[in-house]
Amino acid sequence: MLRFEDIHCGYGRSVVLHGVSLTVPSDGVAAVLGHNGAGKSTLLRAAVGLLKPRSGAILLDGEDITRLAPHDRVARGMAYVPQGQQSFPHLTALENLQLVADGRKDGREATAEALDLFPALKELLGRRAGLLSGGQRQQLALARALITRPRLLLLDEPTEGIQPSVVAEIEQTILALAARGGLSVLLVEQHVGFALRAAQQYYVLEAGRVTSTGDGGTDAEPTVRQALTV
Repeated sequence: MLRFEDIHCGYGRSVVLHGVSLTVPSDGVAAVLGHNGAGKSTLLRAAVGLLKPRSGAILLDGEDITRLAPHDRVARGMAYVPQGQQSFPHLTALENLQLVADGRKDGREATAEALDLFPALKELLGRRAGLLSGGQRQQLALARALITRPRLLLLDEPTEGIQPSVVAEIEQTILALAARGGLSVLLVEQHVGFALRAAQQYYVLEAGRVTSTGDGGTDAEPTVRQALTV
């Protein structure tokens, strides 16, 4: 589905990713783990086209998209949920969703399907997004991305900084989406247990390099935790 080949990328003169190669499987989940500053968010920004690699290639379904603009990648089925429960705070939850839905022929149907995944949002549609809790804003951000009916979903720390009860709901939704097929996910996540439950393949980043990789699943947790302590 998505493949990074020897990607070097960074900001200004600073190189953050040093020869990163990884693959997101079709209809599957690849999890990227690592400490703060390891380059995880930079990897996602490169994937969606917000950063241009200095060298290497990014391929989507075998097509080289390394130089494609972000909107062209979205048109090919990519959706990105950045870190930080981002929303338009002065708009209502419904208006946040309509910003995406109004540009689609199936917008109303897609919105209804997204809300079915996050039923708690149905009671909050008239509330300004800036008044929602962090967990509610994260659910809103995920629902907004899913309205585009993506084939590839890029998630940056979807459970960071939110209350445990909502973390459980978001985890269950992501696991359900991954299990039903038709969607690939590149998941950057600090919660090792959740990431490995969701993923078919994991990658550990350290200082912009892949230092460990293997099959996902709970059996991999001791190996991953050891890799994260090195």
